[in-house]
Amino acid sequence: MALTPSNMIELGTKAPDFKLIDSITNQQCSYADISGKRGTVVMFICNHCPFVVHVIDEIVRVANDYRVLGFGFVAISSNDIVTYPQDGPAAMWDNARKNNFTFPYLFDETQEVAKAYDAACTPDFYLFGADERLVYRGQLDASRPGNGIPVNGRDLREALDNVFNSRPQTMIQKPSVGCGIKWK
Repeated sequence: MALTPSNMIELGTKAPDFKLIDSITNQQCSYADISGKRGTVVMFICNHCPFVVHVIDEIVRVANDYRVLGFGFVAISSNDIVTYPQDGPAAMWDNARKNNFTFPYLFDETQEVAKAYDAACTPDFYLFGADERLVYRGQLDASRPGNGIPVNGRDLREALDNVFNSRPQTMIQKPSVGCGIKWK
């Protein structure tokens, strides 16, 4: 497993728009379609990455816990499926069903959306406020495969709680670490 940290893009960045096909519904989906009235979490994940597999249950729990509070969630896979066919749309559909995704799982075939977000790894998390400005980017929590730290979503949950309660975000935001996005 090669460790790749997320790129810590500037807070306040406006959410890049996108129009991608949802592997679950086979319908086109845009940022406006998934955005929540309080904020929106954009996650770059894939099917095979051990870092994503390690936290996928907590990702689904966080989405379920905060969706009802007015947050939108979307997962995007941008890996090159020629080299990594296990990350293609059919396998994404299977993975979404297996893990009970309650959010769209979009396929970024051209990798343009990953580039627009400056995504670097899986998993990679971005939280935008209701104004579509970036308020958090980085890790779900400090757990990694094999480090013995429980998966609890602490960092992302704290950022979501801050938005929900109109509190300022901490400026100490730690990058996510995972598998590098598989570029073409």
